[in-house]
Amino acid sequence: MQYIKKRDGRIVEFNKAKIIDAICKSFKEVDGEISEYAIQKADNIANFIAEKVNNTNDLLTVEEIQDYIENGLMSLKHKNVARAYIHYRQQRTYARENTVEKTVEEIVRGTNEYWNGENSNKNPQLATTQRDYIAGAISTDLTKRRLLPQDVVEAHELGILHFHDMDYYVQPIHNCDLINLEDMLQNGTVISEVGIDKPHKFSTACNIATQIIAQVASSQYGGQSISLAHLSPFVKETRQKFRKEYPELSDESIEKLVQSDIEAGVQTLQYQIVTLMTTNGQAPFITVYMNINEVEEQEREDLAKVIEEVLKQRIQGVKNNKGVHITPAFPKLIYTLTANNTYEGTKYFYLTELAAKCSAKRLVPDYISEKQMLQLKGDVYTCMGCRSFLTPDRFTDNGIGNIAKAKNYIPGQHKYYGRFNQGVVTLNLVDLACSSGKDIDKFWQLFEERTELCHKALQCRHKELLGTKSDIAPILWQHGALARLDKGEIIDDLLYHGYSTISLGYAGLYECVKYMTGYSHTDKEGKPLALAIMQFMNDKCKSWKAKEDIDYSVYGTPIESVTYRFAKCLQKRFGKIKDVTDHDYITNSYHVNVREPIDAFTKIKFESEFQALSPGGAISYVEVPDMQKNISAVITLIQFMYENIIYAELNSKSDYCQKCGFDGEIQIKGTTGKYYWECPNCGNTDQNTLNVARRTCGYIGTNFWNQGRTEEIRDRVCHVD
Repeated sequence: MQYIKKRDGRIVEFNKAKIIDAICKSFKEVDGEISEYAIQKADNIANFIAEKVNNTNDLLTVEEIQDYIENGLMSLKHKNVARAYIHYRQQRTYARENTVEKTVEEIVRGTNEYWNGENSNKNPQLATTQRDYIAGAISTDLTKRRLLPQDVVEAHELGILHFHDMDYYVQPIHNCDLINLEDMLQNGTVISEVGIDKPHKFSTACNIATQIIAQVASSQYGGQSISLAHLSPFVKETRQKFRKEYPELSDESIEKLVQSDIEAGVQTLQYQIVTLMTTNGQAPFITVYMNINEVEEQEREDLAKVIEEVLKQRIQGVKNNKGVHITPAFPKLIYTLTANNTYEGTKYFYLTELAAKCSAKRLVPDYISEKQMLQLKGDVYTCMGCRSFLTPDRFTDNGIGNIAKAKNYIPGQHKYYGRFNQGVVTLNLVDLACSSGKDIDKFWQLFEERTELCHKALQCRHKELLGTKSDIAPILWQHGALARLDKGEIIDDLLYHGYSTISLGYAGLYECVKYMTGYSHTDKEGKPLALAIMQFMNDKCKSWKAKEDIDYSVYGTPIESVTYRFAKCLQKRFGKIKDVTDHDYITNSYHVNVREPIDAFTKIKFESEFQALSPGGAISYVEVPDMQKNISAVITLIQFMYENIIYAELNSKSDYCQKCGFDGEIQIKGTTGKYYWECPNCGNTDQNTLNVARRTCGYIGTNFWNQGRTEEIRDRVCHVD
């Protein structure tokens, strides 16, 4: 009699029939039936294993037997059947180990490495965050076991691609968007079944806006953007209201009252946003857009007053629990550089000077170049909260009409507010390169296969949203944030025609080119391949779009926690390869590697060419020291951005030590895997009493990060000027 060892240590009788049954089921999943050929192959493998069991001195384990099955199927070139068996094995593992229960327990105890570093703006110790993560763990478990095709799940597990936001996939909700705040404020909305009429003061409009922001954030999983151009018309409403109430006051006195209302409204925006807690377990991921040319010329003075106040209050910061003003993570600010504000002598240059001071002190705003965006996109508009850009409006040009039923729709005028992104799947270019073994023909063959696998995964995202009724999120689909559909109406029309986008992300262009050529993509020897890779992905998106009427676009993904996960997967699959897989992170999108010395101007100029090939969104940054006493240099850099790149930002430092009151740069100390932050004044290393703000993949993070992101922050501080 033959015996094997179970996972729990029990010794049980070997049963060859179970092996045959499992293999036959795998053949059936692929072929639709169990043929005589399948039975024969299953019997051959089972006999081989039986012989191993019989001739091995030590008892074989169940894991070893399953490995023999996989190897046997692979050696017979039944790769699809092998994959089906692997999926079966994974399902049994999930069921046996009760993975989700273990994960939930680790989340509550604070011992789960992935969830602890998943988002640098979520504190994993808080009950609200843990509640979101627990729901996310259940969604992720269901998604892997039941909702996604097995080849997509396997590729995700291996780090070949990343299927973003599995923790929300179980629900038909979308990624990020541009809120049609103008429609909601001017024409009324409904929040929690309470009708909200048009406000008549700027401060009231700001208060309503924060309620809208919180509701929207709780109905989706990605970032959202609003425009100050939708709030500034209420400055005029405020002025008219005060003139009616106080006819005896002079214009000068009225303007003082108006300014006080602007200050109160902006303070409401800033403080309510950072103190609100959404169902996602964090403050709303909100971007505030500032473009002086987004309104008609006669309205610009009021918009300028609002922009000025937003920048002034952000420079001041918000108070921490010690009463000291520190840098908040949200709202994210984006400032548009225009022909009438970029250079000294232009009408609104004073706003750009203020923006430069704000960047030096508080890491925001980011900058969009009107000049470059008009050249490349034809319109100027903000990105969504996570740098994702909508594709230029083609549905209006094609006469599709007001499919969102917005009340502020203007026939023939391009529309951006009210549009959204369906979701993201990111391709690991480093794994692609390493899998090719430097064989360029195999590289392009694998590229074809893996982009099509990403396409399959993106189709899953799209199909998950198909058939969704507007009732699932009334604030989005019925009351104006994205549309004003009827109750029970499905959102399908908004998924086609270019109204929404869906994103093919990519990561690790530097490491990919480095492995294939031996050169960085900044070198003349490596750049041609880098550009060819970018063009290949754009051509893929173009072909999918033409066939399906869905706006696929190439996206420089902000892979905050994924950069670490990808790195670990690469090391497991390929070992540590110098300058390719030998760090705990891989390079975000097309960026110059952080360990490569380069000056700010050269970096911006170089990356601008690749940003143009990331039409679905991307951001470039430059790392700078404390620039608060050198604002003229900041302005010079900003002006260079205006002339050369669509979207960029400066990474400065803005920290505070609660123990000694130090207000400066907190230092990163330690070695790989053991990084920590230390106050240079008093030596404090208690992260709970250190307020550290750093960019992580374009976001400002104010908690602490996983080791991969911390290592990258450390490296870029040391190597990028």
